[in-house]
Amino acid sequence: MPVASQAPHVDLPRIAKCPTGVRGLDEITEGGLPRGRPTLICGAAGCGKTLLAMEFIVRGAREFDEPGVFMAFEETEGELIENVGSLGFALDALVDQGRVALDYVYLERSEIEETGDYGLDGLFVRLGSMIEETGARRVALDGIEALFAALPSEGILRAELRRLFRWLKEQGVTAVITGEQGEKTLTRHGLEEYVSDCVLFLDHRVHGQVATRRLRVVKYRGSRHGTNEYPALIDEHGLSVLPISSVTLEHRVSRERISTGVPTLDAMLGGRGYFKGSSILISGTAGAGKSSLAVAFADSLCRRGERCLYWASEESSDQILRNMGSIGFDLEPHFAGGRLHCHAVRPTLHGLESHLMSLHKLVETWRPQALILDPITNFTTIGDPSEVKLMLTRMIDFLKKSEITAIFTSLSSGTDLERTDEGIGTLIDTWLSVRQVEVAGRRRRLLSVLKSRGMAHSTEVRILQLSEAGIELTDPPADGDREPGPA
Repeated sequence: MPVASQAPHVDLPRIAKCPTGVRGLDEITEGGLPRGRPTLICGAAGCGKTLLAMEFIVRGAREFDEPGVFMAFEETEGELIENVGSLGFALDALVDQGRVALDYVYLERSEIEETGDYGLDGLFVRLGSMIEETGARRVALDGIEALFAALPSEGILRAELRRLFRWLKEQGVTAVITGEQGEKTLTRHGLEEYVSDCVLFLDHRVHGQVATRRLRVVKYRGSRHGTNEYPALIDEHGLSVLPISSVTLEHRVSRERISTGVPTLDAMLGGRGYFKGSSILISGTAGAGKSSLAVAFADSLCRRGERCLYWASEESSDQILRNMGSIGFDLEPHFAGGRLHCHAVRPTLHGLESHLMSLHKLVETWRPQALILDPITNFTTIGDPSEVKLMLTRMIDFLKKSEITAIFTSLSSGTDLERTDEGIGTLIDTWLSVRQVEVAGRRRRLLSVLKSRGMAHSTEVRILQLSEAGIELTDPPADGDREPGPA
């Protein structure tokens, strides 16, 4: 049988890219903005347009040896230097070194006399002189709507807009232009996005009194790019974007097993505990022992000299130390030795995207082998169920790709123990259920393994006992046997 010939591999031409240096953005755009072409950054007030444009210029000068020009129509040079100084951008030093040029152009429509021949020739002369003087490879124009406010008709506006973009291309510079969002269009005039080669849209929204930012690549001529909305965060280091829209199931998995910290629970999981790098959910009613089981794992991990990150949203680190000491876990040496780090913060402090970004940064700087998030249920206070599930899905995939063993605790109602409000049960590798029942006037804690992928595990229900000696799992008494003492 003849073998079908395969078509020869052809390398498709790709446009040149100009890296922005903004964390996450270059990954989303597969290399950066189109080199030598204009990019439009649009959005409502306070979404971060000016910051993104400034960061493009500053990082170009600092990290890629590409001098830049920043021309503003709303803020003076002094205001720009002061505003970005809080983000660690030493803009004044770059100006003194001649690597960045700043210019403020004051435009007031009421002061402009229309002579019938209004144009941008003066701007071209001014901007061209700055480009030549600094040898600029990058240009930013901040607040383009102010530039075109004096134009008398849409026809002239369109013509001048095209002329501006064509002139920037002729200069061979990579340009970013910021514009305010219109009522029904991406920009105020509704024309800028059509003549731009690349359009980035920044959104600043408020849900449940919590503000969040998102970035979307609306279009990118001649290049593939991520098309979803991406969480964006502004902090002391500038703008960050989380490139996590396409979750591919290509992470590595380990066959190594690590102890749960409770020998009898290890026995229920095939005798060797959890898979390293897996995700574990411990769900149950209040007071059933969810946090205790998570701390048992952390204590066992730290005793082996590994690092664990404990993300607490209900208790401070001191409270965790005190409470866990009552059941035999002395965590103080782990904290003092740098093996256990507690990140205690209320979910309502930030939006979901900010928490997700914080997790990325903590993992990047602290490099833990395991993470405990106790509990995930509190995230429902700052987002609807679909948003929380999306955030937790991204978190789980990030931790799996980083080969970090993750334990999540979740508060369940007494009537529906096998459902989590966050809807992530299908994403979890091992799922433990703990609950309290009343028998003969006593409360008894019960534990069962709902599922544990890839390993043999017990299907029995065990009694979970907490005491000064730690955690112990025992078989329930046979019918007629005496009830165990209080635990």
